[in-house]
Amino acid sequence: MHDGLRAAEAKGSKGGRRPAVAAAKTADVHAAYLEGARSPPLPATTVSAAVRIRTAVAGPMPGHAGIEEDAPAPELPITPDMPGKVADFLRAADLEPAERDALDQGVTVRRGQGYTLRVTAVLAMHRGLLDRCQPLVRCHGVPAQRKARREYENRVDTLAGGMAQRAA
Repeated sequence: MHDGLRAAEAKGSKGGRRPAVAAAKTADVHAAYLEGARSPPLPATTVSAAVRIRTAVAGPMPGHAGIEEDAPAPELPITPDMPGKVADFLRAADLEPAERDALDQGVTVRRGQGYTLRVTAVLAMHRGLLDRCQPLVRCHGVPAQRKARREYENRVDTLAGGMAQRAA
């Protein structure tokens, strides 16, 4: 951090652009809105001034979504490549409707003799699909199917690890 920024911060100054509409005027406009006024009580000489006024009061108004500080961040979907042997096994399995939809919406990519399926879903759904593939590992399955499940698990773990690093 530069010395000038440290000095301004120590003085109590905060960076950033100043609001286009003063806080006192914003409070007046907000109060008028809550009372049912259709137009702002401030004179808007230009279209951009009217937009600035609406923008200044939009945050605290009812019906506008605010940012909740305690709310957890939504889980982002990941898109690992699922080997075709795993996809075939899962298509024959008894899946939940959401899991079946995720498989049905996956994009098939041809790879030599086989294929992979690009499935976009949240991490929890990929973990659920991996749990449903456990019979490929536990019983005496075909070695190629065991390897395919292991590859899918590694791809999911790699993408999950990347998400955890971004969140930290």
